[in-house]
Amino acid sequence: MKPLSDEELVQHYLLSQDDRFFDVLYTRHCDNVYGKCLSFLKDPELASDFTHDIFFKALTRISTFKEQARFSTWLYGMTYNYCLDQVRFRKKEQHFFPTADELPGKDELEDDFSDMTVADLQKAMKKMNPEEQSVLMMRFQDEFSFREIGHILKTSEGSAALRVAQARKKLRKYYLETLALVLMILSRFAAKLPFRFF
Repeated sequence: MKPLSDEELVQHYLLSQDDRFFDVLYTRHCDNVYGKCLSFLKDPELASDFTHDIFFKALTRISTFKEQARFSTWLYGMTYNYCLDQVRFRKKEQHFFPTADELPGKDELEDDFSDMTVADLQKAMKKMNPEEQSVLMMRFQDEFSFREIGHILKTSEGSAALRVAQARKKLRKYYLETLALVLMILSRFAAKLPFRFF
């Protein structure tokens, strides 16, 4: 028998209120939701707590789900928004940013990023705010379409595409600034070295 799709499970749950249908949704998506939380928080215990909070929120709001988007898009949108809200609420001075392993690989980015190493990306991403990091991760790591990103951000497809473009432009700018700083430090260091001829 063919497994039920996410959307079918939602409909069955709404009609029957049988928790077994929601349990299947939880099993399918809990690891991905946890991974997204962890990429924001860098704290496994807190990420686990957030994962439970998000699924509880999803359960209480599942009747609002409309099949204009995939259930996974709706759920991950809730995950991104919940994590961003918590980051703002906690008013941390330190940004939550992805580790090198969680960054979009340079092969996934477009040609103007082809010269950047993962380490370069990580340094540049550290300077970006959580919202900018999120749209880049949604586009290049999760491979969401602009329409899906727009649905998550509650904006139009065109506005979502613009936000991604602006974040990409800023990422490139921060990369070039980091590179220029490194080159300046190296040039000053080299100027202090005595020249020796053998």
